[in-house]
Amino acid sequence: MFDPEDLVANPTVGPSFSDWAGFDPGRRRWLGAALGAGALAFLSPGIQAATPRPRISFDGIPVAVDDAVHVPVGYTAQVMYAWGDPVSDGPAFAPDASQSADDQAQQAGMHHDGMHYFALPPLAGRRNHGLMAINHEYTDDGLLHTDGMRTWTADKVRKSQAAHGVSVIEVVERDDGKWEVVRPSRFARRVTAYTPMRIAGPAAGHPWMRTEADPAGLVALGTLNNCANGHTPWGTYLTCEENLQAYFVHSGTIPTPLRRYGINERGFGYRWHEFDVRFDSQRHPNEANRFGWVVEIDPFDPTATPVKRTALGRFSHEGAAHAIAKDGRLVVYMGDDQRNEYIYKFVSRDAVDPKRRDGNRDLLDHGTLYVAKFGQDGNGEWIALTHGTNGLVAENGFASQAEVLIHTRQAGDRVSATMMDRPEWIAVHPRTGEVYCTLTNNNKRGGTTSNAVDGTTVLASAQPPVDATNPRAANSFGHIVRWREAAGDAASTRFEWDLFVQCGDPALDDPAKRGDIHGDLFGNPDGLAFDAQGRLWIATDISPTALNKGDFAGFGNNALLCADPVSAEVRRFLTGPRGSEITGPCFAPDGRTLFVNIQHPGENPGERNDPEHPKALSAWPDGSSGARPRSATLAIRRIDGGVVGT
Repeated sequence: MFDPEDLVANPTVGPSFSDWAGFDPGRRRWLGAALGAGALAFLSPGIQAATPRPRISFDGIPVAVDDAVHVPVGYTAQVMYAWGDPVSDGPAFAPDASQSADDQAQQAGMHHDGMHYFALPPLAGRRNHGLMAINHEYTDDGLLHTDGMRTWTADKVRKSQAAHGVSVIEVVERDDGKWEVVRPSRFARRVTAYTPMRIAGPAAGHPWMRTEADPAGLVALGTLNNCANGHTPWGTYLTCEENLQAYFVHSGTIPTPLRRYGINERGFGYRWHEFDVRFDSQRHPNEANRFGWVVEIDPFDPTATPVKRTALGRFSHEGAAHAIAKDGRLVVYMGDDQRNEYIYKFVSRDAVDPKRRDGNRDLLDHGTLYVAKFGQDGNGEWIALTHGTNGLVAENGFASQAEVLIHTRQAGDRVSATMMDRPEWIAVHPRTGEVYCTLTNNNKRGGTTSNAVDGTTVLASAQPPVDATNPRAANSFGHIVRWREAAGDAASTRFEWDLFVQCGDPALDDPAKRGDIHGDLFGNPDGLAFDAQGRLWIATDISPTALNKGDFAGFGNNALLCADPVSAEVRRFLTGPRGSEITGPCFAPDGRTLFVNIQHPGENPGERNDPEHPKALSAWPDGSSGARPRSATLAIRRIDGGVVGT
């Protein structure tokens, strides 16, 4: 199956950093001279003095290619919540995949991804007590149904939709350190691809958001492709809709706005449109405009309607990491995860109300969306995507702020934002305020690319050349960029940046493949999180088409690594089972448990397994006693009860 993230939907080339005087594509660490002794110079003297350097005390583990999870000596990893497990008192997992759509709507969805832990008051005899909100990004319909996709029905579509979305589960840590899901739970819920959601913000009610089923344009049905995530200071969950183009099919001539979001003639194999006509974009062209948003969910109230926050823009959202500006306003950083797309931030109009939770009910509906422009001299600026400014006017196709937000990508094109090598997760250092973003790869940078699905051209476009922030052509391994806002204020419109690490194998002679890693090799950085002490945790997502092959021979299975932001030393902490992606790292409040998701163990290059041989590549986590591999959430802790990573 064609990977929707391989699509290049940006037809513009835009200004390149190589057009700037003095650009030298051979310089790998752009601010090397300015930073002097390394990353310490990137911090102000006051921040350096106030920030103790975090220690990484575990020994890095070797690469692995077997069908198991490995962690360092002294640690243990427990499977806590796997696909098909009930969220509360619903039906148990059916090993033969015979559960119905209604069953699946009460169980863990497929392909666990971003997640966050929300603390609850302690329970007697329990160390920790909280809620976990967990994304379920997409489905392997070869495993989801007993006979896979060999027959196709409306019930199968509804079951696939039920396996998407979000779980909210209640969890406790026992005195012995083991975690368990509380069942039944008054907090537990599933949000799926057909859960009603309120549309809020500037795009709510706009004609482009209206459909036959929702003529007011105020209520969307469902959320999908929920990849990375975020959370708010007032305790709500932000789930991010990514590859919306994977679910829609449009026969005939495709309107330019739909094509800019990657919608094509054949879709990417989900076949929902055959029984749910809203995914036939020729018949319902506005339905796609109702996806690609950040959705706010209240994990503490299972009756609360999720809200699509349109002020944060519409694109393939990969994460929503927040910071607080000096004046108390909320800042949300977001990446658009396709090749040659952009990095954004939203700055709220109003300050966060720290005293009244409901005082922030509409905070995310009012503010300014910005897109990043990285300068070749290590400086950058945030360009406001505000109607009436920077060419975002009616004669250029933007008649209102709603249209700027519905067509966020086109707005980024108009202001000549910097095209990036697939911006993925973003994390904010808890002590310094530095912001880090994974750029997972772009092996199509430079030249001309023709995207095709089953031989049908979707989009042919010239690709941008290398530039300062994306310095490698055919960037197979990816890198991590970081920036520091001017005056240490997250709301600033200026910033300084450098490259934290370029991924690859440090033992190789070829600089394009070696990168500049100090420590253990890795490639295709994806998930990203800081712990409370300031250690950076990096999850990898090498595609099944590349895993342990070609340039990635010797990299082993996907991994979770820990990095020192000062020295850039990297150590491998976890390796996953065959075919899996590592994702979703987050911590319990005491730092003594690290939660990690193992996504799609056993996934093959086609991304759908043969239902007659479901364990051909992986039997994790159930092993020989199980019937098929299952994505799952791990709870990882030190055996001695200490803080993870120290």
